[in-house]
Order: sequence, then structure tokens, then C-alpha cells
Amino acid sequence: MQVILLERVAKLGQMGDVVKVRDGFARNYLLPQGKALRATDANQAAFEDQKAQLEARNLETRNEAAALSEKLDGTSYIVIRSASDTGALYGSVTPRDISEVVTAEGFSVDRRQVILTAPIKALGLHDTSVVLHPEVVATITVNVARSAEEAELQASGKSIQDLAAEAEAEAEFEIQELFDEIGSAVDEDAADE
Repeated sequence: MQVILLERVAKLGQMGDVVKVRDGFARNYLLPQGKALRATDANQAAFEDQKAQLEARNLETRNEAAALSEKLDGTSYIVIRSASDTGALYGSVTPRDISEVVTAEGFSVDRRQVILTAPIKALGLHDTSVVLHPEVVATITVNVARSAEEAELQASGKSIQDLAAEAEAEAEFEIQELFDEIGSAVDEDAADE
């Protein structure tokens, strides 16, 4: 099916392009969402009449999205989840969870606007894209932690695994010192006899 795009659609085309898409994609997504019209002569003429209005509306929404992107880009949000000692989450952090956290901070972000490159299934800092407009994308950092204190540590650059390794090395050093003291005490007792 051939359609006329009413806005930019990723991996498909720009506003005004006539593109060939599968029938199901057009019927189930592009046409109901108002992103395209069937490519008929009547619709082509109607699009040409409305083109200036559509471009003006697109420019206005893009400018609003760009202003929001300046405020949102580079911000960090904390998501508290339970996890194992190794840092693996019991479940995962979804786009809905991220949109709820960002919305709670005062920005209006829908879950469909949050794009994850891979599922978030571990503690740590994760960069996430938020598509505010087809032409405007903001990048935020999601700090997944078990507690607020742990989130602060992660934000400062230390991971939970690093802290666990440091604690283990410190405990091992203390045990080694204890054995050295016991060994030297045994050596002194043997020398006294």
C-alpha cells in the first residue's frame, strides 16, 4: 500500500514522502495514529492544501520538544529495585518504570517515548533515550540501585562489586595480620622454651 507521510517516521521517510509499506503496518499503525494518508489523488491534493499548516505545526512541536530536551538531556533519575548480591535484578526496569520516575520529577514523558537498547537487568548507571519528537531525542541516565545510599555511591563512580571486592580484600588482610600475629606468638613461645 502506498501512503503519504504526514510527519517524519523513523526508518521510513520525511513529511510529504509517498512510500510503499505493508498493508498491515498502514492499517494498524500509520493510518489510525494520523501519521499517514492513503496515496490517492484526492488525498494528495488535500495534503498539498494542508502542507503549510502541517509544516508549521511540526515546527512548533519540534521547538517545544527541543526546549524540553535541553532541560531533560543529561539528567539522572534513581530507580530503587531489589537485587541479588551480585547485582542482578529480580525482574527488570521497564520503559513504564522510567517514564513514571521522570514524570514524578516534573517532566511529562510517556512510556512509548522511552527507548531501551537492551533490557535493564542489573544494578548500575544506564543511559536511556527519550524520543520527545521524531526529530528530537534526549539522553537521560537511569541509576538503578537497592537504596538511595547505594545510588549515591554509584553516581560517584563506584559500583557495588568494587565495594564488595574492597571489603573482601580488607577482611582478608585483617585475617592475614591475625595469623601473622598468632604465628609470631607461637614462634616466641617456642624460642622461650
